Amino acid sequence: MKVKVKSIILQGIAVLSLSSFAFADDAETKGSKVELTVDKAIEYALANSNSIKSADIDLAMKERAGKNGWNVLLPSVNASATMNRSSDDAITSKGLPSSMLNESMHWTGVIGVSASWNFSFAYIEQIRIAKKNYEVGQLSFEKSQREIKVNIQKLFYGLLLQQESLKLSKDSLENSRQRYVQAETNYRNGAVPEIRLLQAQVAYENKKPSVSKAENEFKTSLDTFAFLLGYPVGTEIVLSGSIEPNYMDVDYDNLMNLYSGYNLDIQNLDKNIEIAKMGLTAANLGTYVPALALSYSYMPMLTNFLDADKGGYPSGGDWKDLNGSFSLTLAWNLTNLLPFSSNRQQAADTKATINKLEISRNMLLENQKINVRKAVNTLADAREQIDVMSRNIGLAQRSYEMTARSYRNGTTELLDLRDAEDQLNQAKLGLASQKFNYISALLDLETELNIDLKKVSEKSGTAEIEKANE
Repeated sequence: MKVKVKSIILQGIAVLSLSSFAFADDAETKGSKVELTVDKAIEYALANSNSIKSADIDLAMKERAGKNGWNVLLPSVNASATMNRSSDDAITSKGLPSSMLNESMHWTGVIGVSASWNFSFAYIEQIRIAKKNYEVGQLSFEKSQREIKVNIQKLFYGLLLQQESLKLSKDSLENSRQRYVQAETNYRNGAVPEIRLLQAQVAYENKKPSVSKAENEFKTSLDTFAFLLGYPVGTEIVLSGSIEPNYMDVDYDNLMNLYSGYNLDIQNLDKNIEIAKMGLTAANLGTYVPALALSYSYMPMLTNFLDADKGGYPSGGDWKDLNGSFSLTLAWNLTNLLPFSSNRQQAADTKATINKLEISRNMLLENQKINVRKAVNTLADAREQIDVMSRNIGLAQRSYEMTARSYRNGTTELLDLRDAEDQLNQAKLGLASQKFNYISALLDLETELNIDLKKVSEKSGTAEIEKANE
């Protein structure tokens, strides 16, 4: 049983360490004592998780992209201003004698304003894809939060299980000490032989190292838990809570019929399939529907603008729009219509990607059925074991008390008493372990279906589980 407790803690630490946590720079908490409930541990972990902070930034980026996805419809507007000085030869080549040249004749000013607007029906799909990517980001963020919550809860209850195991070991050590003290007193009074004293002393001394080792291991687990949560080194963690599951009746068929599609991975795949289909639609629209392009330019030119007689620059001069224009164009890339063109090949690849995503979704659904059935069976088995062990504890307690009374009366050997005590401790630890298994299976089921099983309402004799809207 001790090996199993250690395994639970190590698995929890290994999983939780996959998420990075920021360390709180709070001088008041260094070396202090912190009492943690499971809710407080989750709250602190979410507030200090670097992976959550990073996911939050990613979500904000996708949100901004989704809100501004319509910017593909904005026109392109450019403005320019140019000053150009012509050479003497350029001016005289137009027939003007060099003797009449002055500096103002060399200079020309040009102001350019142009605007173009392109439209393709594919842009509409691009806007929808940007919004859908934001929805995918929301799912990823929700999944990151849920993973941290579940990992924290499992590790927290695993630590409570380790704490319970340590408590039973300490209780057993204290019982051994009391038996040793009683045997010593009885020996001095001549009531028991020396062998009884030696047996009690050996049993007591043999328990000390294992209890000390278990206590050190538990402290190390608490220090690691504090480290993973992001508390400063030296913070003493005190666990507040108990391993008491919320029992409920769950039905596999009912759960799968109602909440199979709530799974975050399935939702993510569904949205990625939608995005891929939108991309394929955009590619087809860009291929089979011509694009519209509107263009307008205004480029007035000012000559001799340094000549005061002409009004000067910028208030006067000979302004002429020599290159202004407006155009309306329908463009259609006919090469993209060819089935072996790169455009059509990319469309074919997109279709193949959609088929692969749909296959992955079917596989995920089948895997979900296995996981949900396993969790439901584990819940039923753990509940049955809890009921059996709860009754066994009462029997083991009576057996131990009767054996202890017989030992005090000298009619039972120490070995029999130790066996009775071990059986009682195993029953108590087994009960706590099965309660942990129930809580763990319940968390796995909630994660698999992305629902909150605590919100249960009875309708027509059927347990209807409502999805948590946090």
